Amino acid sequence: MATFLFDEIIFGPVKSRRLGVSLGINLLPTKRKICNFNCIYCECGLTRNIEKAVSHLPHREEVYKALENKLAEMKINKQSPDVITYAGNGEPTLHPEFPGIIDDSIILRNKYFPEAEIAVLSNATTITQPLIKAALLKADKNILKLDSAFDSTIKLHNQPRVNINAKELIENLAAFDGKLIIQTLFLQGEYKGKIIDNTTNEEIEAWLKAIKKINPSEVMIYTISRDTPYGNKLKKVPVTRLREIASMVENLGIKTQVSG
Repeated sequence: MATFLFDEIIFGPVKSRRLGVSLGINLLPTKRKICNFNCIYCECGLTRNIEKAVSHLPHREEVYKALENKLAEMKINKQSPDVITYAGNGEPTLHPEFPGIIDDSIILRNKYFPEAEIAVLSNATTITQPLIKAALLKADKNILKLDSAFDSTIKLHNQPRVNINAKELIENLAAFDGKLIIQTLFLQGEYKGKIIDNTTNEEIEAWLKAIKKINPSEVMIYTISRDTPYGNKLKKVPVTRLREIASMVENLGIKTQVSG
């Protein structure tokens, strides 16, 4: 089935399921995805050769100019964003100038829409890098992925191109001292003859234990909403099940948002 890529540095504003009116920023190429995950459910499609695409990343100055032009236009049109969101065609923290770009976005946000928030959607693979972690902590919504507490499920669902150890990842997320939002995509179906389901009782029990340890300010629970690289072999999780999971998180005293 068809997937899609964002074809500009700035996209939107769009109505986000989780964030409201979101002005998106894509720090990656407009014609291909760059990510150190190859998630089987990714709406941007599969990750190809990263090395060949690095030269096509927009420069910090280019991002600054594009964002300022868009914010100035929105100001004139009295079109206020709820959030300025770093997402796009892959993992935004892989951009070598990511920390400086976050600083720039805060300056521009304060100039044009001081009430708007800065958000980053990240797969959490780079959070052990001090400069990346510091930049993420400057964001109002530091949204980091944790799809499972099991190595085997992470390998199956996220297809990491880097070494990921679930226990270490959870420890690193806990080191944010609660100054983060966890996002988890729940999924069912089949992938290359293997059953896909991170909503089983075993999965949820381990995941809840991890959430309790991380103690985030919020948990965002969602499922697929657009086409994936593997078409109808991957299934949405029913909203009723998502709400059941959310109630378990809320029983831990953690705010939870569900997007079905």
